[in-house]
Formats: sequence, structure tokens, C-alpha cells
Amino acid sequence: MNAGISVEKIRRNGAFYVAEFRLRQMSKWKGIISFVAIGNPLFYLIAIGIGVGVLVTQNSGTSGTGGVKYILFIAPALLANTALLGAMDEAVFPILEGFKWRKLFFATNATPITGRQISQGVFLAALVRTTYSVVVYWILLIAFGVLGVGSWLSVIAAMYGGAAFGAVMMAIVAGVTKDDHFLTVLGRLVITPLFLFSGTFFPLTSMPVFLQPIGWISPLWHTTELGRYFAYDYKISTTMLIIHFVFLSTLLFVGLKIADRRFTERLLK
Repeated sequence: MNAGISVEKIRRNGAFYVAEFRLRQMSKWKGIISFVAIGNPLFYLIAIGIGVGVLVTQNSGTSGTGGVKYILFIAPALLANTALLGAMDEAVFPILEGFKWRKLFFATNATPITGRQISQGVFLAALVRTTYSVVVYWILLIAFGVLGVGSWLSVIAAMYGGAAFGAVMMAIVAGVTKDDHFLTVLGRLVITPLFLFSGTFFPLTSMPVFLQPIGWISPLWHTTELGRYFAYDYKISTTMLIIHFVFLSTLLFVGLKIADRRFTERLLK
């Protein structure tokens, strides 16, 4: 940290200094970050959107996807998935590193930067990564002719969903004191069901009734529904639009509130 920076300035802008540090760390891995953020959904788009899409079209046409081509149906979902996974990565690994692996947060907290500012800085950095991933993937979708420039609001929806999910993951990970099996449980019991049962590849209503509640509480489903609404002429009621927005907003604000408190409490111990 620059010795010429006043204590008052550090106290005032602590979150931005933390975010800057995280972004500098990310820049060392920008190639891998770009490949993971863009490559994975691009592979799904080609393999499932085009490959499986041909079979879907041959067997049921567009009746099962609301009257649009299958590749268009899954594109907003993959855009949302890119946002949520990017936000999750920046919520999980930096926090485990900061509290457990390298204990960087304790060193940072020894300066005038508070626990709340550290939490906010991590969140801001996650937003930057999410924005980068979503915008680049959206440009690829336009280049492939899947979406049009007029679908830009689906990018905003994806970013908002990513922010909500990132806030929740920050709140959860900030409370993890033993990470022995945490990443395994996260991958198998959270991420996989989130991806498969949130209406990503098929409408949620086509699933058995007893499995549909998984989608109802999934931020990916709510984000995907908003993304589809803004990407093309997806039929959705005003009531459901409000429900999706309120659900994501609740996750965002409650998640950030809990994350701020847990950061502060852990750094005071």
C-alpha cells in the first residue's frame, strides 16, 4: 500500500483498495478466467444448443420451448450460468484464502480497513469479473447469430443474478471455519442441482412436480427467466417478473448484510 496515502483516505476508500488488490490478483490468471468463463458455456452452446437442438426440433419442433429455436431458448440460461459461476468463484476461493489458507484478510484488517470494507471490496471485484464474463459471452452469442444487440437487458439481468448469488455465497463461505469437504459438497450438492434443475435446458414445468421446488428456490432459474424475457418474446406475467426481481433482490441485500457481519466478527476474534 502506498505510504503516501493518508489514513483518512484509507478509511474512506478501503473497499476500493481491496477490490483493486483482488483485480490485480485476477489479472495474473486472466487467460484461465477467460477460458473458463467463456469456454464452458460455449461448449454447452455448441454441443447441446446445436447438437441436441437438432433432435429437439426434429421430434417436437418449437412447441416445448415456447415457439423459439432450442439454441435461443438455452442461450439466456447459459448467459445467466456464466454470471453465477463467475460470481461464485470470486466469492468462494478469495474468502477461503483470506480467512483460512493465507489469512490475508487479517493482515488487511491490521490497517485502517475494516471487515465490512474487505467484504465490500471482495464483492466489487466479483462484480467486475462477472460483468467481464457476461459481456464477452453475450458478444459471442451475437457473433454466432443467436442473440441480437437488442437483448442487452438480458446482460443486466444476468449480472444482477450473479450479484445476488455471489452475495449469498459470500455470506455462506464467510462462516466456514473447516473447509475439509466444503468444496466437494458445494460442487455436488449445490452447483450440479443448480445447473440441472433450474430450467436451463428445458422448461421447469416439464419436470416432475416434486422436483420443481428446486427451481423455485434457485437464483439461476429466476435469473434465466428474466434473461429470456429480455432476450426474446418470452411470455411471462407481470406478477412473475416482480417475483423474480424481489427474490434476487432479497438474496442480494440479505446476503451482503450477513457477509458484512460475518467478516467483521471473524476479524475481531
